[in-house]
Amino acid sequence: MKLVIINYGAGNIKSIQFAFKRLGVDAILSNNPDEIVAADKIIFPGVGEASTAMNMLKESGLDVLIPTLKQPVLGICLGMQLLCNSTEEGNTKGLGVFDTVVKRFSNHVKVPQMGWNVIKDLKSDLFEGIKEGEYMYLVHSYYAEHCPQTIAKTDYGINYASALQHDNFYGVQFHPEKSSVAGENILKNFLKL
Repeated sequence: MKLVIINYGAGNIKSIQFAFKRLGVDAILSNNPDEIVAADKIIFPGVGEASTAMNMLKESGLDVLIPTLKQPVLGICLGMQLLCNSTEEGNTKGLGVFDTVVKRFSNHVKVPQMGWNVIKDLKSDLFEGIKEGEYMYLVHSYYAEHCPQTIAKTDYGINYASALQHDNFYGVQFHPEKSSVAGENILKNFLKL
């Protein structure tokens, strides 16, 4: 299996690469469009600030390529948020794969949300064998609002979409690569899609 982690300068890519290595898959880090299109599965990671990350995608033309991909794509954290219509972070227009917007948590909760929280209302093959109320590791100041593409929910001052799916695109707000055995099982499920 050819697994590509999109390397556009805004990723926690080493920890994701190590997580797949533990599963016996050598992931390739690449921003080469030909290599990305030829992959069986794609990880779209992201850490950092949305407008800066989007500018990096535009510089390499990946902003145009990513929404056209036909194989399974998993957006993680900021990667998921960039797949939405827009985000309040830097008033950034997203890639428009998920039909929702990303907003900042209110000041009524500690921002960023950092640590373990539960996912519930699970609705996808991505969560096969994952139990309701499983804990996942999160670090974020912005959240995706619910939409018909919501496949998992989390509460943090507000109930928000912690996972999304549209056709071959999946997105998770949490970090499966840092979420112990359950997170590893989600990555395994992604490889089986």
